[in-house]
Amino acid sequence: MMEKVFVFDHPLIQHKLTYIRDKNTGAKEFRELVEEVSMLMAYEVTRNLPLEEVEIQTPLAKAKSKVIAGKKVGIVPILRAGLGMVNGMLQLLPTARVGHIGLYRDPDTLNPVDYYCKLPQDIEERELIILDPMLATGGSASAAISFIKERGGKNIKLMCLIAAPEGIERVCRDHPDVEIYTAAVDEKLNSHGYIVPGLGDAGDRMYGTK
Repeated sequence: MMEKVFVFDHPLIQHKLTYIRDKNTGAKEFRELVEEVSMLMAYEVTRNLPLEEVEIQTPLAKAKSKVIAGKKVGIVPILRAGLGMVNGMLQLLPTARVGHIGLYRDPDTLNPVDYYCKLPQDIEERELIILDPMLATGGSASAAISFIKERGGKNIKLMCLIAAPEGIERVCRDHPDVEIYTAAVDEKLNSHGYIVPGLGDAGDRMYGTK
């Protein structure tokens, strides 16, 4: 199962994640840190993008160099907390298309329902990176992946700041083809479905709500 899970131990990521976790970090700094960590994580998430060789003219001579080989990337934040990770990704991938997906749980069936889903038209041609700060039970992430697959998405990755073992297990079971990228795997979920030690509710801390 864990062969599809990549945990980033880079010192800068771990340093900033500490302050993201700290309950004394205010909303403004929290948003800035989430954006910065997302940008740092983008380096590794895009490590396997294909390259091609081109010829350019430097100020001194002609040279052969490499560029990304036309690979199209799509970024899909899960509303609302996933929005805080988008700008960090776009700083490194400015031409990426951004989709959005919003989910809620039906109170009767308890099944996830997508109340909003807007994706790039050429979704089947893109490498898609789903963004959500927390991978807790895995229910929302698994549902989001399913909804995207139903609309033609094929090459999908999931990127989160913190994951619980239960969420990893759920996504790996439901979608064994999807790679998971995270900055930390925490201990467990509590009885309310929150990651422990975690960072609390990412959306509330990001936008100053309760």
